[in-house]
Amino acid sequence: MKVMIGFLVLSLCAYGQSPKPATLRSILLEQLRTTHSEKDWFVPIDVAVDGLTAEQASWKDASGNHSVGQLTNHLLFWNRQELAKFRREPPEKFSGNNDETFNNFDAKKWSDTVRQLDQVMVELEKFVEAADDKTLQTLASEIAHIGTHNAYHVGQMIFVRKLQGSWNPEKGVK
Repeated sequence: MKVMIGFLVLSLCAYGQSPKPATLRSILLEQLRTTHSEKDWFVPIDVAVDGLTAEQASWKDASGNHSVGQLTNHLLFWNRQELAKFRREPPEKFSGNNDETFNNFDAKKWSDTVRQLDQVMVELEKFVEAADDKTLQTLASEIAHIGTHNAYHVGQMIFVRKLQGSWNPEKGVK
C-alpha cells in the first residue's frame, strides 16, 4: 500500500501539482467514486447506463456477450453482497452460481435496478467514509477489488453499447 501511495504522490508531482496527502481512505473512496459517478480515466457506472431504455438495456449481440442490463444486475448483486458483509448483515441468498447474477435481470425493473445500484454505491462510499482506520486496513484489498470489478464490467457495458449503436462517444469513450 505504501508503494501505491508513493507512486500516486510521484505521479502528481510529475504533473506539477501539489499533492494532498493521500490516505488509504482517500484512495479507496477515489476508486469507488470513479467507478460510480465521477468521470476520470474511464467512464463510471452512472454514465455507462445513462439514457438507456429497458429495451436497449436488454439488447444482446449474437456472440454471447451479456446485455448492459445483465451486467448492471450483476454489479448490483455483488456490490450489495459486499456492503452487507462489511455491515455484518445477512447477505442476499446465493446458490453459488455466478451466472444467476447476470441472468436474473428483469427488463421491467430496469429503472429500479439502476436506482438500486446507485444507492448501493453511495452506501459503500458512506461506509468507507465512516469506517475506522483498523476496519479500512482490514478491508482495503476487498474494497479495491470492488472498484476493479466495477471498472471491468463498465468497460463491457460501453463495448456492448458501441456494438448496439447506443453509445454517444462524447460521453467519454470515442
